[in-house]
Amino acid sequence: MGLFGTRTEPATPLDGVDALFADLDGVVYAGRGAIPHAVASLNRTKAERAVGYITNNASRSDASVAAHLAELGLAVQPEDVVTSPQAAMHLLAERVAPGSLVFVVGGEGIVSELEKRGYRVTRSADDGPAAVVQGFAPDVGWRELAEASFALNAHGGPHAASEGIPWIATNMDWTIPVARGIAPGNGTLVSAVHTAVGRFPVVAGKPETPIFEEAKRRFGAARPLVVGDRLDTDILGANRAGMTSAVVLTGIDRAKQLLAADVASRPDFILDDLRGLHEPYPAIETMRGGAIRVGSARVRIDGNRVVVAAEGESRLDLLRAACAAIWNSGTAIHVLDVPAELYS
Repeated sequence: MGLFGTRTEPATPLDGVDALFADLDGVVYAGRGAIPHAVASLNRTKAERAVGYITNNASRSDASVAAHLAELGLAVQPEDVVTSPQAAMHLLAERVAPGSLVFVVGGEGIVSELEKRGYRVTRSADDGPAAVVQGFAPDVGWRELAEASFALNAHGGPHAASEGIPWIATNMDWTIPVARGIAPGNGTLVSAVHTAVGRFPVVAGKPETPIFEEAKRRFGAARPLVVGDRLDTDILGANRAGMTSAVVLTGIDRAKQLLAADVASRPDFILDDLRGLHEPYPAIETMRGGAIRVGSARVRIDGNRVVVAAEGESRLDLLRAACAAIWNSGTAIHVLDVPAELYS
């Protein structure tokens, strides 16, 4: 299945899937409120297969996230939530001894997971922590970032021979969608510490694979589908983990980003919203002359021009056809003349 799959009749993105792994911000909710159609679509999915919620947001525990999802009307338990701090615990266990003292930048989500596993938590570099775990929390400020830098520089600073203590970041999302718009994410905060210490952390969350591997283990999934709103985290990470992926146009990335997606960040499915999980996915056909047809929409590449041969009845099918045409062409989008209508 997928964007370039061949089949005799339309199938839904969920056909053959034994678990759905859904991102949260921009997929299930924006701020505290549910995105239209998300709750009904996910509850319908859960009636037939496992549904896990994968989030890079390290500011809340799995129980807190599950409580929020339940308030929205989802059938969910804490164990259905896979967080980047949970994935970070596997990386931490490979690097420090059980019961070690760990410096935390972030909130409840990290502290809860550390305490579950018997680690001790500090907020002071003067305590001599064995590792630093950094994640997002909305109240993280300069003092916390400076203290993390002091802990990481304790063995001589950024130019010392020693690499210093382990540094694990829950994720590197540069931005995070909230009710009022787009705000700086954990990647922005990690970058500030990187500037001070001169090295990079090991990363647990999307687009790295530890969080996907944690989800696959927990749900015993052999053929999961990952659905997200970001190409650079959800889709890139799913591809790296060898999982089928679907992008939903309710969050960060929209038509412009999809048309320009590089090979590593291209989804198998493009959906308007989560209702598309249960709807037949149209075939992508290559016509005589090289035009791509999806439904009644047709797009072709003519030299360096992207030509809309037929807009068709569906704006989404037109986007799907344009993506397939551009991606198949092997030509970078910056050298193509792309009609403005495809960006809408």
